[in-house]
Amino acid sequence: MNEPSSIVEAAQRVGPHALAAFLILLAVSTTAGGAIFALSRRRRMRAADAQTEPRPESLLAVLGVGFGGIVLAAVLFAWIAWQIAPGRSLGLADQALADAIGLHLPRAALRFFAGFTHLGDPSTLIALAAVVAGLLWRVQQRVLMAGWLLALAGNAILNPSLKQIFERVRPVHDHGFALATGYSFPSGHSSGAMVTYGMLAYLALRLLPPRWHVPVVMGAIAMVLTTACSRVFLQVHFASDVAAGLLSGAAWLTVCVISLTHAERRRARRSSEAPF
Repeated sequence: MNEPSSIVEAAQRVGPHALAAFLILLAVSTTAGGAIFALSRRRRMRAADAQTEPRPESLLAVLGVGFGGIVLAAVLFAWIAWQIAPGRSLGLADQALADAIGLHLPRAALRFFAGFTHLGDPSTLIALAAVVAGLLWRVQQRVLMAGWLLALAGNAILNPSLKQIFERVRPVHDHGFALATGYSFPSGHSSGAMVTYGMLAYLALRLLPPRWHVPVVMGAIAMVLTTACSRVFLQVHFASDVAAGLLSGAAWLTVCVISLTHAERRRARRSSEAPF
């Protein structure tokens, strides 16, 4: 059996059980994300107790992981873009999964995802950007405010630019619960949710008490994953569109977080060195 047919058959088998698979993925992702964050936070706290300043090799390790994540996301994005060409394996599997979901997904689930997906609408993200920026301005967090706005604005430019490059047609969706126009690859709701709710989690980790950190991380994962998967269940995007949107959003989010963290550290260093 060749590779394209095996992938298509796998998509056909998953399609009827896509909702159950999503619920399992959601539970595993949020639980694992919260546990990993809690472990890393305890490790950082022990390191902070052992030394007053971070060692250069620790900083290099963090930068290396961040750079490696960006490169990996770019490579996976490029592979997906190559594999969705007409007649290739991923494109055929995309269509098979969309067809199976359209046949088997309950209308109650469609109704839920049709409501939830609005959390990734441009109008929702713009309103959220304005509210958060106003709050950051009020508490005099000007660097964080600038980073927040630049992150969202950058993704708002990046995603439409990528859509114009690939010009992929959306799957047919005539169930009446959602209507989407324009090109399909990569998913703007997925990349927008990744950047917006990822940055919101970063801000919360910087400003909220530690007892909120794990719930914030778990909530952000749930928001991003549910918003992204809603596009597949509503059949306004193929699964590969959503995967590519998450990857492009994750890469841009990593760049923004690293840049903002560096800017904050430079500002703190200058403040500590300033004469009284």
